[in-house]
Parts: sequence; structure tokens; C-alpha cells
Amino acid sequence: MFDTLSSRLSRTLDTLRGRGRITEENIAEALREVRVALLEADVALPVIKSFIESVKSRALGAEVAQSLTPGQAFIGILHRELVELMGGHRAGFNLRAQPPLVVLLAGLQGAGKTTTAAKLARWLIEQQRKRVLLVSTDVRRPAAMLQLERLAAQVNAQYFAADVQSPPADIACAALEQAKRGVFDVLIVDTAGRLHVDEALMEEVRQIDQAAHPAERLFIVDAMAGQDAVNAARAFGSALDLTGVILTKADGDARGGAALSVRHVTGKPIVFLGIGEKTEALEPFDPDRMASRILGMGDVVSLVEQVHRQVDQKEAERLARKVVKGKGFDLGDLKSQLEQVQKMGGLGALMDKLPVAATAKGGMSADQGDVQVRRQIAIINSMTPRERRVPGIIDGSRRRRIARGAGVQVQDVNRLMKQFLDMQRMMKSMKGGRLRQLLGALKGGLPPGLPPAQ
Repeated sequence: MFDTLSSRLSRTLDTLRGRGRITEENIAEALREVRVALLEADVALPVIKSFIESVKSRALGAEVAQSLTPGQAFIGILHRELVELMGGHRAGFNLRAQPPLVVLLAGLQGAGKTTTAAKLARWLIEQQRKRVLLVSTDVRRPAAMLQLERLAAQVNAQYFAADVQSPPADIACAALEQAKRGVFDVLIVDTAGRLHVDEALMEEVRQIDQAAHPAERLFIVDAMAGQDAVNAARAFGSALDLTGVILTKADGDARGGAALSVRHVTGKPIVFLGIGEKTEALEPFDPDRMASRILGMGDVVSLVEQVHRQVDQKEAERLARKVVKGKGFDLGDLKSQLEQVQKMGGLGALMDKLPVAATAKGGMSADQGDVQVRRQIAIINSMTPRERRVPGIIDGSRRRRIARGAGVQVQDVNRLMKQFLDMQRMMKSMKGGRLRQLLGALKGGLPPGLPPAQ
């Protein structure tokens, strides 16, 4: 989402790093570039003005420590101001209210409210161990209720079925009574959206709010909406006592202006980011980590948390045992590892959380990497089970057949085989005691059940 903003700011900071000291002249020059970067990111003008003034006052009064360059000092100032702009220290999601805690989702049509309701339910169930009831009060959009019912089944949440002829406020009231009787921890109320802000929508949302008495009123905003998102946020903020914002489609090619503007306009924190279409693609928003990503520092902590959450631990332990025992690393194992990368959102999602300096060394863009991963999986899928187990039998004629089956060139198959053989040699050199010594240095050691070093 912040690729354009990050690249522009990186060029500005690179220029400042070459200066011997911070002066009013080079700060003014850097701030001009920062202002242009924010304008290109579609950040609201009042937000830009306030941000630039705040950075300028801090930068001109800053004392540069002997261990820091002017560029490093300016990065620190930008980082602190970006964190403050996006909400200060992480506010989190308040779950301490008396159950059932009611969460009301509001926003314009197409922002992704229904999908976000399911994502939030999954996060509450898997991360917070809550019993969740979902209800849709959208009586206008065809199949809106059916969509949420099916999504509820996917995330193992309960769904409250209502009559489409009932008033939305009555549906919310009945769902609340069901949540109390069923001893649910959280009730998520999905509301109807409109193509634009109108008084009928606002009155309907107010009635639902009065009927359900929500503890959390979350505004769902599309990250790609730009300045329209700011206008909608202002309108919903005047109609409802919002407690937070969920930014959807943050994995798209949006310029990031909404994320930097909505917090300033509404005065409410961004609590979650929608980073994909799948129901697991929702992550808590951390201003500190996001500021680091914008400035090219990466977010390795979030990457580690994602790996712990999404990597198949049993598969990882199986591969570790196989390598330690000296058994061959085959193409089936390689396919399993590539699928794990896809499960975590592809190389693009992983590279987005790495520092710019680390990703620049790879020489391949995230999009190119994702295409390469999909191509390699297709090549392995075109092999027979025996070819995957015994790669040595794959001769020239087999490679031509595999290439035709995968829809690629023979050179692509040759490239994959070369990469695989390099990995296989590395795995063989790591077997037994040497791998145990390396893994033993890591916190947590080896998975349980691995054989002792020989």
C-alpha cells in the first residue's frame, strides 16, 4: 500500500544522509520532498500541513548525537511523527466489556464490511478464544445475509438467521437477545452500505446503534478510496460515536493516503488492516510497525508472528527430522515449502515486511517472485510421484514432457532442477550433528522427538 510513499521518502532520506549536519536549509529541502511524497500518496491537505509543521519544529530543535548522522536523526523524527499521525502507541481492541460485547460495523458499499465481519470473527475465535455470533442487518442488498451466513460457517462462528422483511433495528435487537441466551462472548453486527453518504443510511445506522448498544463502533474504509474515504469518515463520525477504524484492501495498489488521513480526521485509531481476500487476512494495526515499513525499515516482528501463526508446524517438524536423519530432500518437500510461502501471502507479502536494504539485494521484484513460485509449483505438479521422490530419473525426454504439462519452457524446468540440486546438496551437508548444533543455538531448540546427534 505504501510502496510509492516509501520509495519517495527513501530517496529524500538518502540525499540527507550525505550532509554533514542538520541545517535549516537542508531540512527545508527535505520537507519539500516529504510534502510532495504525501501529496502523491493522496493524504488530506490539512493532515499534510499539520504533519510538516510538527516535523519541522522537531527537526530544527534536534540535537544530533555523535553516533548519528543527520539522515539517521531525521529518520527518527519522521518515524515518531508518523507514529503519532497514525494513532500513537497501539491502542488495541477493547474486549473487556461485559459479554456479549457488541461490535457494530459501518461504512460505504463496497468497502468490504461483510468480509471484514467474518475476518474479525475468525480473529476473535482463533486469537482470543471467543464465542462469536454474526448477524446481518442488510435487508436491501440481494444475498447479503446468505453471504455472511456462508462466511460464518467458514470461520466456525454462529450465524443469527433473520427475516429479510424485518426492520434492521429489530434484527439487531433479536440477535442481541440470542447472544445473551446463547452465552456468546461477542456479537458482530454487519450493517448495510450505500454508494454515497445519505441521511437515510445514517438514520438506519443510528437506530441499529440504539437497539444493539455496541461497545465498539468500527468504521470500515477502503484504502483505495483516497480523499473520498476521509469525507465518508467525517460523515460517519458525526453520526456515530466511532471507537475505531478498520482499513480494508491494504494489500492493493492504494497510495496510503487514507491510512494517514482517517486517524487525523476521525480522531479514532485504526485497529485492524485487511490485507487480502481470505478470512485469515486481517492483522491488528500497529502504528509503530507501520511507520517502520513506510520508512523502509521493515517489520520483522510481524513477519515472525505471521510465520508462527500460519506455518504448518507438523510439516516443519517432519522436514527437520528427515534432514537430521540424512534422508533425501526431494521435490515433494520443495513443493511443500513453496506452498507454505503462498499460504503466507506470497513473496510480496513477506518482502513487504523486510527492510528495503534486504529486499534490494535479491534483484527480483515481489511480483516476479510470486510468478516464479507459482511456475515452480506447476512444474512439480506436472511430475509423477516417482519423479518427485527420485529426481535423478528426470532425463531430457522427461523434462520436455514436464515442460509441456506445466505450460513452460524446458529451460524453466532445467532452472528449477538446478536450484533443487543446490538445495539438496545443502541439506545433505546439514544432516546429523551439524544441523543439531545450528538449531541448538536457536531459542527453543529442535522439535520434540528428533534423534540425538551422532
